[in-house]
Amino acid sequence: MNDASYSMVICCVQVYCRIRPLGATDEECCIEMISSTTIQLHAPDGIKANRNGEYKETQYSFKKVFGIQTSQIELFEDVAKALVDDLIHCKNGLLFTYGVTGSGKTFTMTGSPGEGGLLPRSLDMLFNSIGPLQAKRFVFRTDDKNGMEIQGQVDALLERQKRESNQQSTVPKTPSSKQKPDPEFADMISPEEACKCEGVDEDSCYSVFVSYIEIYNNYIYDLLEDMPIDPIRPKPPQSKILREDQNHNMYVSGCTEVEVKSTVEAFEVFWRGQKKRRIADTQLNRESSRSHSVFIVKLAQAPLDADGDHILQDKNQVTVSQLCLVDLAGSERTSRTKAEGSRLREAGNINQSLMTLRTCIEVLRENQMCGTNRMVPYRDSKVTHLFKNYFDGEGKVRMVVCVNPKADDYEETMLVMRFAELTQEVEVARPVDRPICSLAAGRRHRNQAFRDELSRRQEEHPGGSNNTGDGSVLNQLLDSLPALPACELVDPTDEQILPRLIEVLERRHRIRQMITEQYTRTANTLKSMLQEFDGHLMAKENFIHEQRGKLGEKDKIMFNQKNEMDRLEKKSKMLEYKIDILQKTTNIYEGDKRSLQQELESREQRLQRELSERKRMEARMQGMVSDTKHQWEKECVSGVFTSALPPLTQPSLHSLSPPSTHSALPPLTQPSFHSLSPPSTHSALPPLTQPSLHSLSPPSTHSALLPLTQPSLHSLSPPSTHSALLPLTQPSLHSLSPPSTHSALPPLTQPSLHSLSPPSTHSALPPLTQPSLHSLSPPSTHSALPPLFQ
Repeated sequence: MNDASYSMVICCVQVYCRIRPLGATDEECCIEMISSTTIQLHAPDGIKANRNGEYKETQYSFKKVFGIQTSQIELFEDVAKALVDDLIHCKNGLLFTYGVTGSGKTFTMTGSPGEGGLLPRSLDMLFNSIGPLQAKRFVFRTDDKNGMEIQGQVDALLERQKRESNQQSTVPKTPSSKQKPDPEFADMISPEEACKCEGVDEDSCYSVFVSYIEIYNNYIYDLLEDMPIDPIRPKPPQSKILREDQNHNMYVSGCTEVEVKSTVEAFEVFWRGQKKRRIADTQLNRESSRSHSVFIVKLAQAPLDADGDHILQDKNQVTVSQLCLVDLAGSERTSRTKAEGSRLREAGNINQSLMTLRTCIEVLRENQMCGTNRMVPYRDSKVTHLFKNYFDGEGKVRMVVCVNPKADDYEETMLVMRFAELTQEVEVARPVDRPICSLAAGRRHRNQAFRDELSRRQEEHPGGSNNTGDGSVLNQLLDSLPALPACELVDPTDEQILPRLIEVLERRHRIRQMITEQYTRTANTLKSMLQEFDGHLMAKENFIHEQRGKLGEKDKIMFNQKNEMDRLEKKSKMLEYKIDILQKTTNIYEGDKRSLQQELESREQRLQRELSERKRMEARMQGMVSDTKHQWEKECVSGVFTSALPPLTQPSLHSLSPPSTHSALPPLTQPSFHSLSPPSTHSALPPLTQPSLHSLSPPSTHSALLPLTQPSLHSLSPPSTHSALLPLTQPSLHSLSPPSTHSALPPLTQPSLHSLSPPSTHSALPPLTQPSLHSLSPPSTHSALPPLFQ
């Protein structure tokens, strides 16, 4: 095979979209065609909204969008015609249909009677273009290593005779009518829709080989393989393996390749394999494809020799190009198809292979956009492994995305649209082919015209070649020579005639030599001129190819720069969008900050006011406590030391206290004064043998006092905690003290005055032998004093 690439041209994968008509007029539609390159998806009723609770309408752009009114011929003109033209000009191509189940992929690829799809129209265009230029059968022969060999005319003739004899031996003896093509392909393409490729190299011979395979459950099977029929022990079809040839191209080893010479014959071969393809009836599609089918059209071509009669017997001059037409099985959800058993396994393998295809496309795009070098997982699926060369730079890749606009397929269609949008950003390098050979162009027609003219003259002058046009040239040459002398030679020893004849013949010989030398010089001059002309022509052609290469490089640079600009524009838009979002978020945060700051300031002001108010209250309370304390001290001192305290035989006078709650005092055996304590709980006082004076405390709850034998005087005390007073033999006076905790006082022989104390809890007072005077306390709760007895 000739490796005819010298420079690379970069182009993106071209993705087209075709919308299938709705099955019923009352079905809800979720796809709208905005323009010839854009469609818009509407979320139907019942579909979950997005995160914001809104139904978002999404637009997707393609190379071209074909509506429901698009005919098959219009689709072929825009999608597949260029691929067939590349096939004839020694370039590879890949065309595959992609979509959910029931979206019209098989109809787009195969078609129906009267509406031929992409595959039959591609074959028809191919044979219309190379029909009269095809080589005889078996001149080209495939080998086992994805190569092509050339056989001589004799070997090809023997091979044809051998195949014909084998076919005659296998023909059944019973008479039968001639087998006709399947009716589905009989009127597939109308004559007025036939098209032809322009610019076909007429100095080459062509031969077409087709093969048909399917990928089922990630195994490759040959649909054209002739398996022996064994009704007793039928054998399952054997799977094929993928191999790599010497040019690093992937091919199916052991795959059947059939040489075809016409469109009808190619249709018959295709339909023979189509009958073996695995299809099944599902809830979403009555004839759902359960495998990926690949129809490979391989075109072999080789240049003619200098005479334009036979093919050059040089294997290196043979060029093989191929066009792969792929009908991918539709992705489906088992929740909708209700698949079980083998159908469930088929659906899983189909979805897995399509997922691998998506992954490969994503990795390719990431490597090209970000400059990374991640390994593309081609080997994870047979589909991607078989076509890895196309994505690595061995041909043009085109994809037709088929969509069903009904609302039930909305979610699956969204996934298909995202994959198609991603695929359009993948770049594929295409090789630019060099001329096959350096022989003069048009040699087939020139030699054929010469042979036709020679045959015509031979028919006009059947006497021979002496009467042809070459005779006039011979006569002119003879006329230029000296004439022979008019004499009659009778005697071989004639000395007069022989010398004259010898002289004339020698002169004629010299003239002939001169003419021959002149002819040789002229021929050499013309030959050198032709060689020089050919050299200039080759130099011009090389210059043109060089300029084309530079132009291709410039186009590549421009294309890369355009892609870089597009990428930077997208990145800039994305950054602007992010900046806008961040600006809005910043504004929201600033507003929240201002509101929180205002609230904080208001709370600080309120706290300052409360603190200042608290300080003023504390100052006022401290002043009041201090004044009251001094006043009480003066009153207590003046009241105790100025008046004598005789034995209490009369009821005692209770001291006045601030507003409080008086509790009843039980009778005492001795006169005693119970103190009022600050906020606390007073326990009962035991009987006293001597009168005692208990201090009065700030606001509190006084408990009942036990009966005394002598009247008691209750005093007022500042906020404090009074401890229990031990029994006294005489009334005692306790000192006034600041807020503190008083411990128990030892017994006194005289009445005692209990000190003023801060808020506390009064414990029970033990009995006293002598009456005591308790100190006066600040505002407290006074208890009622019961009558006292002697």
